[in-house]
Amino acid sequence: MQNAIREYDARLDAKRRITLRNVLFEFYHVREYDDGKIVLEPRELTAPFQVSANTLSMMDTAVQNLRAGKVSEAIELSEFED
Repeated sequence: MQNAIREYDARLDAKRRITLRNVLFEFYHVREYDDGKIVLEPRELTAPFQVSANTLSMMDTAVQNLRAGKVSEAIELSEFED
């Protein structure tokens, strides 16, 4: 079992909210239990360094098209060079 690094009492405000002090994360996943216990777990909106299955599928198709010679004309980008 982990030791608590901070412990304090909190109360609901007029709009029935609780303020968390000095938190390390912006987003939390909340689980409420029948006995009144509330568990907050830090969350990130997107998993870092993870590519979706759809994106991987599109990349595979692009590589297959490249190997099969299904490519567009080359784009002239020299006008953008410094």
